[in-house]
Amino acid sequence: MSTQASDYSVFWNEVMKQMQTDMSEQEYEMWFKRMVYLDSNDTEIVVSVPSSFYRDQVKQRYLSRIESELYELSGNKLQIEFRVQRVETPPHIERERDPVEKPARKEKPKEKKAHPNLRAEYTFDDFVIGQNNSFAANAALAIAKNPGTGYNPCLVYGGVGLGKTHLIQSIGNFVHNQYDNLRVVYVTMENFTNDFIQSIREKKMQAFKNRYRYADVLLIDDIHFLQNKPETQEELFHTFNALYDSNKQMVFTCDRPVSEIRDMTDRLRSRFERGLNVDLQPPSYETRYAILKKKIESSGIDIPDDVISLICTHVTTNVRDLEAALTRLIAYAELVNKTITLEIAQQQLKDIFASPKQSNVTIDVIQRTVADYFNLSNQELKGKKRTKIIAFPRQVAMYITREITEYSTTEVGLEFGGRDHTTVMHACQRIDSRMRTDPTLEPTIQVLIRTIKEQVSKS
Repeated sequence: MSTQASDYSVFWNEVMKQMQTDMSEQEYEMWFKRMVYLDSNDTEIVVSVPSSFYRDQVKQRYLSRIESELYELSGNKLQIEFRVQRVETPPHIERERDPVEKPARKEKPKEKKAHPNLRAEYTFDDFVIGQNNSFAANAALAIAKNPGTGYNPCLVYGGVGLGKTHLIQSIGNFVHNQYDNLRVVYVTMENFTNDFIQSIREKKMQAFKNRYRYADVLLIDDIHFLQNKPETQEELFHTFNALYDSNKQMVFTCDRPVSEIRDMTDRLRSRFERGLNVDLQPPSYETRYAILKKKIESSGIDIPDDVISLICTHVTTNVRDLEAALTRLIAYAELVNKTITLEIAQQQLKDIFASPKQSNVTIDVIQRTVADYFNLSNQELKGKKRTKIIAFPRQVAMYITREITEYSTTEVGLEFGGRDHTTVMHACQRIDSRMRTDPTLEPTIQVLIRTIKEQVSKS
């Protein structure tokens, strides 16, 4: 091992010390105590982990932070290679095995390097297709096989956790792996906006334009963040035209139909609507079951069919919630070393299966989410004005508050400008009645509820 490579063990230890300082003892014990430094070279650090589940969780939760800390310490962009070892072995023994293992590692350059901005696990093979998403999935695969020749642009929309990011990144991974001469650019709308602002500040607009306008496949996630950003919309409009005129493929995702995005210029909206628009719906029971079976197979943990059925019956919202329930069971089996039974599943998931009321959801979060969706301020939502453009969103916010929290009508009324509890009751009745006659209202409310829960889960 070179001197430079041996120095990386020092950097690794420093990062681990920093992690231990920044997090609770329980969190550190759970995710870092069983991760062991094995080896390193000029581009990567090899560490052992006790299971595939453990590896996936560390990647998801901490990988970007670990790599960032290593870069600051070493000045080199180092990748982490996780080696699954069921039985923890002292590092010096593993190093003695290196002569056997090194030939396999030398063959890696033959494989195409993963795209730096795409998650390698997001592939079509790992996307479970059901009635709720078959149209979108088949369209995405057709685009990936022949980018720029049809279905251009494509917009995939749907609620939180239904697989939009998985699909759009599957397109990117497929093109990246199959076509050496095509340049794939994936970015979230938030990062696109940040890049745009930074390019203006640093006077590097040409570099910004070159990055996005010379892409062969441009994938932009979450375009609903374009709301209230006129200059970003203007730049995306010109980027769109440049790519469209060159027959370059564009795929976008959104949490709602583009017609429901407020404060978007008509000419940009028309560009999104020009191509194929497909939606994702919550998965059926059969699809939920298939999703869990696939996840369980890759985890290596034995989960009985009656437990899978239990989860599928109680978790009906989206794929993300399904995976959260399953992850909790897998974590329990891994960390406590117990076999999962129906009784254990019922006990461990009781809070997920309980009432949909969310004790950690505050009225303020609901108000901010609803106000943002309807392009209002919190003050307007809680104020005295009764114009239709304000009264309806206010009623929606009150209705959602009563649906997903334990706040009484009196408490809700106080938070909405000191209104009487009868006003809250009337608002809930109005929304409930309107949902029976307006087929678009219930999906809108479900989108808002999912967005609220997602905001809470991030906090």
